[in-house]
Amino acid sequence: MKKVGLSVFAIGSAAVLAACGGNEEASGTNAGENGQNNANSGEEAVSGAVSIDGSGTVYPLMSRIAEEYMVNENQEVSVEVSRAGTSAGMQRYVQGETDFANASREVRDEEIEEMEANGIESQEFPVALDGMTIVLHPDNDWATEMTVEEVESIFVSGAVKDDDNVLWSDINPEWPEEEINTYGPNENHGTYEFFVDELIDEQDLKEGTNLQQEYPTLVELVNDDENAIGFFGFGYYENNTDHLGVVSIDFGEGHVTPSLDNIDLEGDYAPYTRQVFTNLNMDAARENPAVKDFARYIFEAAGDMAPETGFAPLPDEELEQYKEEIEAIEN
Repeated sequence: MKKVGLSVFAIGSAAVLAACGGNEEASGTNAGENGQNNANSGEEAVSGAVSIDGSGTVYPLMSRIAEEYMVNENQEVSVEVSRAGTSAGMQRYVQGETDFANASREVRDEEIEEMEANGIESQEFPVALDGMTIVLHPDNDWATEMTVEEVESIFVSGAVKDDDNVLWSDINPEWPEEEINTYGPNENHGTYEFFVDELIDEQDLKEGTNLQQEYPTLVELVNDDENAIGFFGFGYYENNTDHLGVVSIDFGEGHVTPSLDNIDLEGDYAPYTRQVFTNLNMDAARENPAVKDFARYIFEAAGDMAPETGFAPLPDEELEQYKEEIEAIEN
């Protein structure tokens, strides 16, 4: 975890939440009549509003947690979850506009500097594990197994041809003589940054790569293009297996197909595994009991809800540690 010093209150805004996978930036479902007013019975009821923006990858998990919280944990709190992308969401967060910023990569030094300049005290918490997944059109039956080097050759500009008009047969002569079309999330997303910075070593993406803001749009584009190959988090693949194919990656010891069983920082899919995070405005947690209570609930619920939304859960003891740290915050 990373901590940033000083403090400025981030004001939460009221909203309600929608089902994962819709096209709205923020959405909502009203709490049901059978929900509890406050799971921490015996204390004064918590009410208020919580605002979250950031990662589109983390959105399905955080929106699922928020929905469960509002329906079954506390009907007196409204939680708005938006998905502008990690970098775009962090820009709002460092200005004190939101209570949380979800991120699919670690906070950057320049973001820490901006928070310090703005007097914002922040703490970064891992919430789950995600596996970067290379996806294909569902009818693609030739490129379902690749080495890391082959993936890099497809996505890196100039790796195969100066004009970047790369054919499948340029990668493997047994594959079709058809041009490869590459897809991915745009620069607003931490997934883009993780792929470029960590997986292709800060090299330029192939010219003409179709970069999109919305993950459902990427799923549709890959599904409509027989020569498509794209990258995004495992959850968006797992929820669309009828519409997408997947690449098994050879990291040097045989091909590995991503799954919740092998997405782990020390597992078979470790080279393509990353932590995903939420950043908490600590002064917002101190000043707004609703922010603190929802932060507590994140780590109470994440272990069960991560697999439901395509993430591998963190160890129970790690989640419990983060929950205890939240509970220790004084209001």
